[in-house]
Amino acid sequence: MGDINKEYEASLKSIETENKVDRVFYRPIGFRIARLLKDTGITPNVITIISIFVGGVVGYFFYVNNIVYTIIGILLLVFANILDCVDGQLARMTGIKSAIGRILDGMAGDIWFTSIYIGFALRLMNIYDTAWFFGLAVLSGLSHLIQANITDYYKTLHLFFISKEKGSEFQSLQQVKEKHKAMKPGINKTFYLLYIGYTYLQVKATPCLQKMLAQLSAQFGDDIPDNIRQNFRSRSLALMPYIDLLTFNGRTIVMFIIVLTGHVWIYFLYEIIVLNLVLIFVMNRHEKMCAAFLK
Repeated sequence: MGDINKEYEASLKSIETENKVDRVFYRPIGFRIARLLKDTGITPNVITIISIFVGGVVGYFFYVNNIVYTIIGILLLVFANILDCVDGQLARMTGIKSAIGRILDGMAGDIWFTSIYIGFALRLMNIYDTAWFFGLAVLSGLSHLIQANITDYYKTLHLFFISKEKGSEFQSLQQVKEKHKAMKPGINKTFYLLYIGYTYLQVKATPCLQKMLAQLSAQFGDDIPDNIRQNFRSRSLALMPYIDLLTFNGRTIVMFIIVLTGHVWIYFLYEIIVLNLVLIFVMNRHEKMCAAFLK
């Protein structure tokens, strides 16, 4: 039992960055499936691609104004997220990691939610006989992209302050550009170009954080003292409950309640207004936290 618990913990990025729903539901199920698959030769990228197809059809089930279809759509989205957990846990169990895998993993959620926004907009167009809801769908999609981008950055940054191993995915814009330049021409290099844009937005949105990282690098190089790491982690951890509202679990719990009521237009307003206000609050607090390390 002890060995299994250790293997389970090793399959996670970090307990500190996992929210409660992941810890008690998604991750344990993902771990069991990953253990079954780890010696089969099935790669994490294959699981990611399957999850894209599973989650990509959810929009259709949310488009149909029928409670049975709605419940099927909810279950499919839950299953897609289980698969999303499997790919990451399988990657950590097997050591099979790649730049394209990280990009595909990020794209999976974008495809799921694009499908959902289109399904919501088509459903509302049928009910109210207007295409204006597609404008709300676009605003929701853009809001989601930015929210997910910054949320991922903060969580990966937190891992960076736990250890070099845990934070290995945290890279500067310059490191990402250099890696892209060194890659051979092909599909991987083309996809990685998207990651440059992804990282560019993260850097531009966090000026105080960038100054803090530059200062720490100039002072300590790669060996940031443990007291600074612990101080940053404790402050970052205090923001995690707010950051979790912007994650898959934070938004889908609200989405499931709304879609079951049938008033799907409310979700657009929730994402555009409420979650963007949460994002602004988190970014403001995070920048002030980073500024404190510059004093």
